[in-house]
Amino acid sequence: MTSFSDNLLGWYDHHQRSLPWRSDDPNPYYVWLSEIMLQQTTVKTVIPYFLKFIETWPTLQDLATSSLDDVLVAWQGLGYYSRARNLHKCSQQLISKHAGQFPKDEKQLLQLPGIGPYTAAAIRSIAYDQPAAAVDGNVIRVLARYCALTEPRPQLDKKVRERLVAFLPDKKCGDFTQAMMELGALVCRPKSPDCEACPLQGHCRSVNDPESLPTASIKKKLPTRYAVAYLVQREDGAILLRKRDEKGMLGGMMEVPTTPWLDQKPGPNVVKSHAPLEVVGWEVLEGYVKHTFSHFHFHIHVNRIQVSDQSDHHQAVWVQRENLHQKALPTVMKKVISFGLEKVK
Repeated sequence: MTSFSDNLLGWYDHHQRSLPWRSDDPNPYYVWLSEIMLQQTTVKTVIPYFLKFIETWPTLQDLATSSLDDVLVAWQGLGYYSRARNLHKCSQQLISKHAGQFPKDEKQLLQLPGIGPYTAAAIRSIAYDQPAAAVDGNVIRVLARYCALTEPRPQLDKKVRERLVAFLPDKKCGDFTQAMMELGALVCRPKSPDCEACPLQGHCRSVNDPESLPTASIKKKLPTRYAVAYLVQREDGAILLRKRDEKGMLGGMMEVPTTPWLDQKPGPNVVKSHAPLEVVGWEVLEGYVKHTFSHFHFHIHVNRIQVSDQSDHHQAVWVQRENLHQKALPTVMKKVISFGLEKVK
C-alpha cells in the first residue's frame, strides 16, 4: 500500500507553488527568513517583503551588520514586530557564535532568538533534509482531519506531533515539510476544503465533515485599552516622534508621544502630566482611532498641539511629513497621524 508520505510527496511534485525562497538547493538564510516572515502572515503578503529583504540584505552577514532601525522600517506592515527584533538579534548571534552558519542541531537552534520548535524543525528539514516534525496551523488542520483527532488545543498539538513523527519519510524531508504546509494552504483549507483534489482522500477519516475539525477553540472576548496621543506639529509641518523602549510591545519602533496605555480612558490629570511639551492648551480632536492587536482592542484619542519652537526635545525628533516613511512607524501610529492630519484640514 502506498504510504502517507508517498501520496503527499507525489502530489507536491506536481502542485507545489513557485516561491522565491524555494529551491532544489535550499539556502538556509532564505529558509529561516521566510519562515519567520510567514508566522501569522500569508504567503501573498510575505513575497514582496521577502524580495525586498534579500535585495537589501542579500546575505546573513549583510543583515547582521545592518541597523535595527533599518530592519524595523523594512518590516513595517508585517506586524508582530518582535519577529523583526529577534531576526536582527539572531543574525548577529549566528555570525558571532556560529561562524555565520545555521546549526543543524535542534538544541542549538532553539537557543537562538525567535526560533521555536516549529521554526527549528522547518530549518532542519527544509535546509538540511533532516526528519523533523514541523507542526504549524496547516499541519494541525490536515492531521486533525486525516486522523479524526477531536481533542481541543493544546492537547491536540501533542497528538498531531506524534502522528506526524510516525509519517516522516527517510528522504525528501524538506519536501515533506513543505508539502504538508502546501496541502493545508491550497487543499485542506479551513473553509471549503477541496477534498476531491486531496492526495490523502482515500484514507481521510473526516471526509464526510472535514470542516468540523479541528475542534474550534472558544475565543475569549478581547479587552479594550485606551490612550491619548499628542500630535505635535511645528509651523514648518514637522511632526514630533519618539522611540519606544526596545523591550515590550512595538519595541524600538517610533511613535507620536502618548499617555500610558490604560484599562480606562485617561483622565485630565494624566493627559496633562504626560504632554511632551509645556503648552497653554491644545486642540482635542473629535472621535478616536481604533486598532486591534492580537490580545486587545485599542482606542486612541488624539490631541493636536501646534508649536513655533524649532528646538529639539528630549528623546524625540522632528520629522517632516514627506520623510515619515523612513521611520519605523507601526500601523497604529500611522493611523493616529493620518487621523490627526485629516481632522485639521
